[in-house]
Amino acid sequence: MNPEQPKIAAVFATMNRGHVAVACVKALAAQTAPPWKVIVADNCSSDGTAAVLEALLALPFGFSVLRMPENEGNAGGVRAAMDLAFAEGADAVWILDDDSWPRADALAEMWAEPYDDSVILHPIQIDPASGRFTWPLQIQDHGKWKLAFSMDEMPPGKRTPSRGVWTGALVSRKIREEVGPVRGELFIRGEDEEYPWRMECAGFAHAAVHTAILDHPGPQNLEMMRFFGKLLFFEKGLPDWKLHYKIRNMVWLKRRQSGGLKAILTALAYAIAAVRFDGPSRLALVGKASLEGWQGKLGRIS
Repeated sequence: MNPEQPKIAAVFATMNRGHVAVACVKALAAQTAPPWKVIVADNCSSDGTAAVLEALLALPFGFSVLRMPENEGNAGGVRAAMDLAFAEGADAVWILDDDSWPRADALAEMWAEPYDDSVILHPIQIDPASGRFTWPLQIQDHGKWKLAFSMDEMPPGKRTPSRGVWTGALVSRKIREEVGPVRGELFIRGEDEEYPWRMECAGFAHAAVHTAILDHPGPQNLEMMRFFGKLLFFEKGLPDWKLHYKIRNMVWLKRRQSGGLKAILTALAYAIAAVRFDGPSRLALVGKASLEGWQGKLGRIS
């Protein structure tokens, strides 16, 4: 690690995806400016993922596999890995997914300019299959917020103000101490929106670094629907359990952000989208998940 580079710990959670997690660690090892440390939270894998990761040798950083006592989902795993990283002296934590693979100069590009620990820097996420953004990115262009779907839609320059970014976010110790830890009880499909929102509420800005690229496969069946002038993104054919977490957590979050009416409208929007894209058989799931979100019943679903 360059002595001028902050102590950056890359963290991610995984479960039963050893080959995918190994690919992420190897991509981090291939960085022209490797992180100071890498911590992987293993959510009780049953396929030997933890052992495969622990067998990796000759890495250019400190490496730890945090064996979780129980499956706490991506939110709980990342929270635990972040907590350990900061406890061990990290200046900043780089949040990744196990299937996000930074290109060789991604981290070097992110700290190439004077480091500001009040800004959440992040790379551009590219879907290798399409060459477009993994997820639409909220950016500020000429003083207005808009969605960008590819690099062709980005304004000129090295960095662009952005918002709502989780995967790839570089979170400093200063920000973590102000905002607090990730809400592990969201399990999955919620931490990626709740934590960026909390950072924004605390006054911290995001910025996309144009020359830092993170290859990250995007959803295969992403549909868009307008509801009262707002865009809703819906993953067609999502497994029941993933859709349950998504709707529950979004209803819960919207109630915290904007009150009961907006939470009800969010539930209604998901109900319409589920019927439109997946059929009426999912309405019962939407109703149950929405009620749990309204009641604040978080944690791992049974």
